[in-house]
Amino acid sequence: MRFPLCHSPSACRLSNIVPMSNGLSYLVWFRKGLRIHDNPALEFASKGSEFMYPVFVVDPHYMEPDPSAFSPGSTRAGLNRIRFLLESLEDLDCSLKRLGSRLLVLKGDPGEVLVRCLKEDYASSVGIEVFSPVSHTLFNPSDIIRENGGRPPLSYQSFLKIAGEPSCERSELVMSYSSLPPVGDTGNLDISAVPNIEELGYRDDEQDERTPFIGGETEALKRLDESMRDEAWVADFEKPKGDPSAFLKPATTVLSPYLKFGCLSSRYFYQRIQSIYKSVKKHTSPPVSLLGQLLWREFFYTAAFGTPNFDKMKGNRICRQIPWNDDHEMLVAWRDGKTGYPWIDAIMVQLRKWGWMHHLARHCVACFLTRGDLFIHWENGRDVFERLLIDSDWAINNGNWMWLSCSSFFYQYNRIYSPITFGKKYDPDGKYIRHFLPVLKDMPKQYIYEPWTAPLSVQTKANCIIGKDYPKPVVCHDSAGKECRRKMSEAYALNQKKNGQVGDEDLRNLRRKLEKDEHDESMTRKQRSKLN
Repeated sequence: MRFPLCHSPSACRLSNIVPMSNGLSYLVWFRKGLRIHDNPALEFASKGSEFMYPVFVVDPHYMEPDPSAFSPGSTRAGLNRIRFLLESLEDLDCSLKRLGSRLLVLKGDPGEVLVRCLKEDYASSVGIEVFSPVSHTLFNPSDIIRENGGRPPLSYQSFLKIAGEPSCERSELVMSYSSLPPVGDTGNLDISAVPNIEELGYRDDEQDERTPFIGGETEALKRLDESMRDEAWVADFEKPKGDPSAFLKPATTVLSPYLKFGCLSSRYFYQRIQSIYKSVKKHTSPPVSLLGQLLWREFFYTAAFGTPNFDKMKGNRICRQIPWNDDHEMLVAWRDGKTGYPWIDAIMVQLRKWGWMHHLARHCVACFLTRGDLFIHWENGRDVFERLLIDSDWAINNGNWMWLSCSSFFYQYNRIYSPITFGKKYDPDGKYIRHFLPVLKDMPKQYIYEPWTAPLSVQTKANCIIGKDYPKPVVCHDSAGKECRRKMSEAYALNQKKNGQVGDEDLRNLRRKLEKDEHDESMTRKQRSKLN
């Protein structure tokens, strides 16, 4: 294959990249656009070319097993997400084959592999032009940042005001093709088919339960059609009213994994929602509407694109500096679903087994880990989510963890999700807990959210002795929540006093003060107990 060149403007790094030729052949590098429909890079490459080379590079850092990780998977991703990606690639390959093409799978560091491809065909001797259209998002984040004076808007409402309507509002998207240019001579390149789990070095039985969500464009469009079929549901969708305990039939679209991998076009999703809005008498509005959820994604992408160190507390100008606890034992108890709070533990077990849970369930466990109970750094929770979620998206994951820890965007730290009463109002019988924590399946419903309060006779009858078969609570929620509020108050006061310029020494001093205050309070409680 040979790549003479043509020129097209480069746009946004968030979408597929297409090194191109002068009309003879094109190399399409599939990255975050694993689909045929509304793929501007594929559309461009399909026009007037003799050959087209659809390429995906399997990065060993992302895919190969890491036996030292806390869950099956690689150094970067859990097995659920790796499997979801492979299913998406297999589906893409099938779609390409139906159109007279196929997916060329290469292995290695993506940058090095692409350079090797181009050297193989002498393209590098005359230079390379790149066409990288904005297609993973509705807006180009750099445009919004420029409109906002060089900085990203840091509130949802200000983002909406600046962003306006996306260009796809009036665009006709290319959804299908009758055929695509064939693949030409691939020279000496080591090309393979889409690998399966075993070929990557995993055992097929490494997980006791797989995610029920199948990867790929075909499944994405099917799920989208099913969601859009109920126009009343779409029109009335209101995020705070979803049921986080619904698992056999989730209370959301579960389209986030497909948007993450680009199996579903966000622009097409936007158009489908708008089409329904135009056909109904009334509908909910952002931020709580279904369209509003899609725009939250855009908000976090823009904030992440324009904020250095967005994935860290230190050096991140929009993140409050807080002296979080460093307690590995507590972190592992949370991560492994062993906190002693069934609602929290069931959510974390669902995350490990399915790679997904409802957004309100995510809110609960994130609050519990950080400002609600354990006061552990949001970066630790972010890392667990980043590994285990099939829809893990760098910008959204970091943005939400800062939000839910009240480190940025949201500052009402006194509002804490109860690990007992929040789930109970949705699922008083504890069906969700019984499914994901079968050790508690026979616990009477009056104790299912607080099994440590059950009399020993009840625990014995339920075949679940607390402290033996299921852990005791790692903290007392009421006292832990009170302590977290006090620590957050002190940290906020320090950030305000220092006008956001909080250094390492400031945090160390505050941590020492908080520890002393906590010790003094503990001694006071003991003295009161003796007097009583």
